Amino acid sequence: MRRLVSLTAATVAAGLTLTACGFGGDDDNGGGTEEGGSTTLDLLVPQYSDGTTALWDEIIASFEEDNPDVTVNLEVQSWDNINDVIRTKVQAGQAPDILNIDAFSGFAKDDLLYPAEDIVSEETFADFQESFVENASLDGTVYGLPMIASARALFYNEDVLAQAGITEPPATWDDLLAAGTAIAALGTGVYGYGMPLGSEEAQAETSIWTFGGGGSWTDGDAITVDTPENLAAVEFMKRMIDEGATQPDPGATDRTPMLDVFIQGSIAMAVGLPPTIGQIEERNPALNYGIAPVPTQDGSPVTLGVADHLMAFRNDDDKQDAIRAFLDHFFSSEVYLSFVDTEGFLPTTMSGAEGTANAERFADFLEVLPDAQFYPSTNEAWAATQGALQTLVGQIQTQDAATVMQQIQASADDA
Repeated sequence: MRRLVSLTAATVAAGLTLTACGFGGDDDNGGGTEEGGSTTLDLLVPQYSDGTTALWDEIIASFEEDNPDVTVNLEVQSWDNINDVIRTKVQAGQAPDILNIDAFSGFAKDDLLYPAEDIVSEETFADFQESFVENASLDGTVYGLPMIASARALFYNEDVLAQAGITEPPATWDDLLAAGTAIAALGTGVYGYGMPLGSEEAQAETSIWTFGGGGSWTDGDAITVDTPENLAAVEFMKRMIDEGATQPDPGATDRTPMLDVFIQGSIAMAVGLPPTIGQIEERNPALNYGIAPVPTQDGSPVTLGVADHLMAFRNDDDKQDAIRAFLDHFFSSEVYLSFVDTEGFLPTTMSGAEGTANAERFADFLEVLPDAQFYPSTNEAWAATQGALQTLVGQIQTQDAATVMQQIQASADDA
């Protein structure tokens, strides 16, 4: 196997411009085994960072060098767009062969996906950590290969908090509100708490609050958005906005640009991910910051855990061997750790957990991971619920929280 080298500065720079190399069912190279024995695989992935495209390009190049009879077509989409893109492709009969995304249950229940054990070797499948396998199971069958994991924690600007007379990071919602309003009262132009309720990841911010108030998105098989616990959490979010503890216009704020504002020092507190550490090192290494557990209603530990998945569509059984070869290549120790460590996520494999170079720097996240709650991604109504959260929850800045929650529940009920 060609050794997968670390990304150079030039390679990363090449990835700064997002390339979306589209593929479709009418592409002459989109079939299974072609004349001459070659196979083309279409791979659709989200953009995790500015270097995502370059990193995938290198992984694909190393695979194609070892497998010259297989060509992999890469398409990279933003998280804002990828759910719409995959829905459109599936409806048009142009699903990718391999997809990297979070929720997958709808595709599985429509019998569009291979069972995970059919598309990786026994050795690869046995290496996944059990908790992630359980989270990726639907009626006892695993369809999504756990690819990367993440947990959320509170990043805070130590200098700004000290300036506002705050000696400890907030542990409860009341602490967070008090800190946010105290920072706003300084009049320095620094906002207290970054609350991203735009379409990129409003479901994550909302989940952090609902889980932190003892809420949940499910009761058995039912999606339960409009519950007393969830409503209380969203009402407190609205209170944060109304009392000036957040940045202006949270409903139009996406997570990625919000975190950049935190990194530049103009937001004092924000919920971030493991990759946020590397972004700070790259963009503002002088930032004096700390990391603490996410504030909850009563200070009890809880966080949002996220696991994204790789899955394969049953487009053409002639491609199954090529799919298995590519996924085994991706999850091989060297290749997988190159991806996880470069993108700054937590590994989902046992060998990855032992070999990651980020164990020490991600200690704060590994500490809270046992208290993580996850999206109900195996519930077929979750995709519609997530979409409704992304488009509607930001309206709490101008509307009654109860009305907004009722609208989101209605979308879940209609799914």
